[in-house]
Amino acid sequence: MAAVLDSVRAFFAPSVFTIDAENPSDVVARENLLDRAMGPNRRKKSSEKIRRGRIPAEGLALVARDGDGHVIGTVRLWNVEAGVNSEGTPINALLLGPLAVDAAFEGKGIGAALMRAAILEAKNRQHGAILLVGDAAYYERFGFFAEGACHLVMPGPFERSRFLALELVEGWLDGAAGMIVPTGRMLTSAPVRKAA
Repeated sequence: MAAVLDSVRAFFAPSVFTIDAENPSDVVARENLLDRAMGPNRRKKSSEKIRRGRIPAEGLALVARDGDGHVIGTVRLWNVEAGVNSEGTPINALLLGPLAVDAAFEGKGIGAALMRAAILEAKNRQHGAILLVGDAAYYERFGFFAEGACHLVMPGPFERSRFLALELVEGWLDGAAGMIVPTGRMLTSAPVRKAA
């Protein structure tokens, strides 16, 4: 992962922001950022049902930090089973989200840098595909399209046109059909809650 982060750091001026691995001390800042960016109903989304009580995929929880080290952006990827292929074999994949950037830092390329770092790290870790629910106009520039997820469904309401896929290995999602099911490791303790 260090090589991925170094390449992202070299591309962007470190005085503006850096991309780093998330660490346990980032939890409160990350959760507060997500609450501000995504609103009070963020925990009701179908994607959240997949993430609830799980740990992100190994090495695939990233943050953006400002020059003082504060968390100003976040992205995490989660292990899932993306239905089955035509032979009935389960297809392992990743579910990306949420991606969020502090409103005070929007328009500085932080979201794009987080996406590129996450995709590159997923490739380096030999994952085959990434799925997400998001704005196609934004995510298509990273290679995400609805066609790859057209026979897959989320566990709960979702907008079909916003359910997108990126194959990291060509043909990984060929014939993929069925429900997205979480497969990642479970949390061993209760999740940290934001202070009242």
